[in-house]
Amino acid sequence: MMATYLAHRVIVYEGKLSIDCVGNPPQSLLTGMNLFLSHLDITCRRDPTSLRPRINKHESTEDGEQKSAGYHYYMDD
Repeated sequence: MMATYLAHRVIVYEGKLSIDCVGNPPQSLLTGMNLFLSHLDITCRRDPTSLRPRINKHESTEDGEQKSAGYHYYMDD
């Protein structure tokens, strides 16, 4: 989650570490976090008051709404 404060672009690695791994090209924080969190089946949003990233409870209303909308990371600017 620290990367969300520091980075504008991220590189997401996919595959099995040290066996068959591919690094994606640098992408925006929003796109990269969506890809990363989709692999983990986690949804995350920013708290409107503190702006801290918050992980939604699995199968909660917010979790379901974000997954049905096609995004795992929500960043309100």
